Amino acid sequence: MRAHGRFMGMTRFQKLAIAALISLLVLMFAGAIVRVTGAGMGCPDWPTCWGCLIPPTKLEQVDFTKLPIERFQKKAERMGRDPASITVESLRQDFNPRHVWTEFLNRLASLPVGFFALATFIAGFWQREKRPMIFWMAFTSLAVVLINAWMGARVVYSGLSPGVLTTHLALAMSLLGTLVYCAWAGTDKPWRIVVGVGFQARLRLAVTVLLVVIVAEGILGAQVREMTDGLAKSHPNALRASWAGELENSWIYLLHRSFSWAVLIAVVWAWNLTKGHRVGGPGRVEKVVLGIVLTQMILGVVMSQIRIYPWVQVLHVGLAAILLTFVWLWRFGLSKAEK
Repeated sequence: MRAHGRFMGMTRFQKLAIAALISLLVLMFAGAIVRVTGAGMGCPDWPTCWGCLIPPTKLEQVDFTKLPIERFQKKAERMGRDPASITVESLRQDFNPRHVWTEFLNRLASLPVGFFALATFIAGFWQREKRPMIFWMAFTSLAVVLINAWMGARVVYSGLSPGVLTTHLALAMSLLGTLVYCAWAGTDKPWRIVVGVGFQARLRLAVTVLLVVIVAEGILGAQVREMTDGLAKSHPNALRASWAGELENSWIYLLHRSFSWAVLIAVVWAWNLTKGHRVGGPGRVEKVVLGIVLTQMILGVVMSQIRIYPWVQVLHVGLAAILLTFVWLWRFGLSKAEK
């Protein structure tokens, strides 16, 4: 009842921003499923899928004469791919109904993000005079959504190009920050953390460092996922467990694995400062952050020492998005109050 009452006490603008934020988290989970299942190229075109608004379930349902093969080739060439590799035969071989619908459902999951981001921006017009920063953050959120939608098309036509994928993820991480800010600041009295005199600046620094290392770890994680995509293509019939040996030879993977300790050290630093100097001790936000970091460490051990389970990869990526969301909120809660 308390949580329900707190939600009812929010402004309409905050509710829209939270809806956009939740839909983004759902989309990031869906995107992780696409990556793990190798369904990123389930639809060779965009915004249609195999030339259809409703994707086919069988190869016989695809009319290859209506597919713009030449346009596929030209776009692929601009993205650095060999245009000659895209033919009707190659597309026939790539058709996989499970991948088709996995990718299509991922695209559908992006629709609520766009809808709520637009609604948040429109609602932000009524915030311009009173809270101008809110309006610009809502505008930035909508702009990032549109840019990332365009990036989604580039992901398809580039054949899952590594650099494009990493940029796609980096934009999503920045979007989490702008939406969290909108949800946090869209009221007369934003939630703030009360800290003992003289310690707020130190705690703010600790949480900022935590935020930076999590973003860096996320970018490194994107690089590792690009490597696993490459291994999936080069080892189509190999067990996922066999990838671990090859990953061990990559400095990016080793740095990503070792950098997780930087995240743990940063969160313990911020936690200890909070425990010692926050009025009332650690709250729900801090407890969620610490719990997710510890869970991520365990999942990392599972993937590096036991087996790269697909469900573990999805959970690892999804929890990373939730973690970043709560760290953004933690940092905003430590912001100086406007005079």
